[in-house]
Amino acid sequence: MLTFTSLRTDDPIASDLLARYFAERAETFPQAQGSYSVKLPDPEHFVPPAGDFVVAMIDGEPAGCGGVRRIADARDGSGATLPCFEVKHLWLTPSARGKGAGRALLAELERRALEFGARRLVLDTNESLEAAGNLYRTSGYVSIEPYNDNPNATHWYAKAVDAPA
Repeated sequence: MLTFTSLRTDDPIASDLLARYFAERAETFPQAQGSYSVKLPDPEHFVPPAGDFVVAMIDGEPAGCGGVRRIADARDGSGATLPCFEVKHLWLTPSARGKGAGRALLAELERRALEFGARRLVLDTNESLEAAGNLYRTSGYVSIEPYNDNPNATHWYAKAVDAPA
């Protein structure tokens, strides 16, 4: 059974998942792009209502993580302000992959961001993460110009979201 729980990024369970995520990225990062740059998340950026860090549990065991955090507002075509949240550190353990948990975790992060007032979601990823890029594109994210200077990123995406009914 897949469940989700909020934890601070400095909680031991969340810290372990993040360490495993960063280790895997460092190990699999394309050599042609240099070395993977690790930037530990500031726990205060993932505390409601500014954000949230979510741990996915499968049958009571930690199976993945991800977060959303408020960043600078965006503007739509009419110049209206859109509260913007960024999806960060979405990762699943190898045994949890390919079972729909990533899509469910992304949907949960989106739901939480909406509760905090998000009207635009953004994220960045690396082209080597083909499954992640496919997940984002099939979940309604579209390619955008870079919104940050993340040295690990090669692709940036955004998704407009509506206020909860």
